[in-house]
Amino acid sequence: MRKALFNAAAALIVALAAFASATPARAELAPDALVRKISNDVLETARTDPAIQAGDIGKIMALVDTKVMPNVNFEVMTRSAVGPQWRNATPDQRHKLQGEFETLLVRVYSGALTQLKDQTVEITRTLPVQGSTQVVVQSEVRGKGEPIKLDYRLDKFDGAWRIIDVNVGGIWLVQSYRSQFGQVLANGGVDALINRLAEQNKANSGKS
Repeated sequence: MRKALFNAAAALIVALAAFASATPARAELAPDALVRKISNDVLETARTDPAIQAGDIGKIMALVDTKVMPNVNFEVMTRSAVGPQWRNATPDQRHKLQGEFETLLVRVYSGALTQLKDQTVEITRTLPVQGSTQVVVQSEVRGKGEPIKLDYRLDKFDGAWRIIDVNVGGIWLVQSYRSQFGQVLANGGVDALINRLAEQNKANSGKS
């Protein structure tokens, strides 16, 4: 199970990395065109950077934090993952939840980034989400072994496309976290979830 999740994270990094070099001029492109245009450059950097391939976690996390994460709308992702209890959370609790959730994902992505070797991304199609401004870009991550099917949901915020969820192998990331978070929230509320995420992030930081 852990290996499968890590492989999924590696695929997710490919998706997120495809947005890493986005510029204001490129932001006007359609989501599939944007992915197709810049993914090769970013993947080449990940494959050829000796520090990244050697597992320099500090450099990897800095790369992910500055280049990848700005293209994710974490407020939307966190709100969706927390579910109905987000409405009852205080501004301070929301801030802490978003910060801990982002830290968690940055570390997951950073670990997955070292796994990029010979993968390429093939966009298969882009579908509008009925009744919304969102789109789902369907793609495959191809390398050794079976291709990994990857869908990512995007929406426009202030004229720029941002990732708000990712589906790997039929599982939406936010939905998966929502199920995990729901158990903690049911037993201890928002503060319990904040503490759980903080403990997990602290434990993970000691493995660097």
